[in-house]
Amino acid sequence: MVETLSRALREQPQGALCVAYSGGPDSTALLHALAQLPEAHARGLRALHVDHRLHPDSHAWAEHCRQLAQEWGVACLVLRVDVDHARGYGLEAAARDARYRAFAASLQKGERLLLAHHRDDQAETVLLKLLRGAGPEGLGGMRQTRRLGDGVLWRPLIDTPRDVLRRYVEQHQLPTIDDPSNNDARLSRNFLRHDILPRLGQHWPQAVDSIVHSASLHRAASEALAHQWRAEQARLLDTANGSLEASGWLALSPALRHPLLDDWLHSRGLPAPTTAQREQIERQCVARDGQLPCIRWPGAEVHVWKGRLWALPPQPVIDPQWQAIWQGEPLALPDGGSLMLDPPARLATPLIVRLRRGGEHLRPAGDPHTRELRDLFQQSGMPPWRRSACPLFFAEGELVGVGDRWFSAQGMALLGEARPRWQPAW
Repeated sequence: MVETLSRALREQPQGALCVAYSGGPDSTALLHALAQLPEAHARGLRALHVDHRLHPDSHAWAEHCRQLAQEWGVACLVLRVDVDHARGYGLEAAARDARYRAFAASLQKGERLLLAHHRDDQAETVLLKLLRGAGPEGLGGMRQTRRLGDGVLWRPLIDTPRDVLRRYVEQHQLPTIDDPSNNDARLSRNFLRHDILPRLGQHWPQAVDSIVHSASLHRAASEALAHQWRAEQARLLDTANGSLEASGWLALSPALRHPLLDDWLHSRGLPAPTTAQREQIERQCVARDGQLPCIRWPGAEVHVWKGRLWALPPQPVIDPQWQAIWQGEPLALPDGGSLMLDPPARLATPLIVRLRRGGEHLRPAGDPHTRELRDLFQQSGMPPWRRSACPLFFAEGELVGVGDRWFSAQGMALLGEARPRWQPAW
């Protein structure tokens, strides 16, 4: 295995190396083997261990990894994360999401994060994707390399059988962590690993090889399709606001439409929808004027507005009664956005900042008419999902300003030379 990794390092572009080290048998074999290679140390070999804090012994596991890596001459950084699966994620997906976010945030520019995924992991992944109704991209399995944060995720052992890694651990008598969750058959991957794949192997000894071969064919098909849908994406995408033309997307064949949507969402840091959610988006693309469809799933929501698709992270529930006294200092808004004065100043007369409650109206400076706030929003083209989070400015109970767009004559006088700068959360 050491020779396999040495050859892989020679074939990969130069860059720092970092191993995702859980302490389990596979990542232990990977890190130990790399630690035997001077060329790996020359590339700044280090390790990252993610403490999910889901097990009472997780802190001890983290210390085990740190000490063992140190014995092998490798620095190990422990990343502690919060796993949030209260919004519809399963535990597996939530832990994976937290882990990869931590990895992405920790990678240096151009650094390669090495994962110990192997041939048997690939077969499990393809079966999981098949059972979830995936297309060519999903059935292509895990890519050997892909971008992650400022670096690159790399699976140098993706063609290596699990038995090779386990024999390496036994041969070198390496201590490993036994995470009991890896034996929990209620988790999908564990059920496939411990119950289904062994049975398939009894009847079809070549099952793993056949599944992996099928994955390579799907990957080739996916790459061929990608040339087409990426060209369509460039045509349909508004790079200024990140929205996608709904009718043009809907007119594509499913083979192009589905991966285009998934890539568009992933590029915005959002998860892809299920088949049912994708079909709902397709149905809502032809919504009548005046309707404001929103399709939500854990981790994302897609709005259909003005003939385009708009993707956002889940919007927080905002207390409509929220308000604050403001004199120009940086102010955190309840949706995660922010407010400040530009240029920085301190208002002589404090203003009340609150959110829309309905029925507000304003006479913009220089306008002979008083306008309903609803009409101002519509005429300006402000997206509906931003309107409920737009800061409103009041002086003595009267609306004198709206976000960074409209101010009454009184509002202009109170602000002087400065103007509010509103930064929405998304």
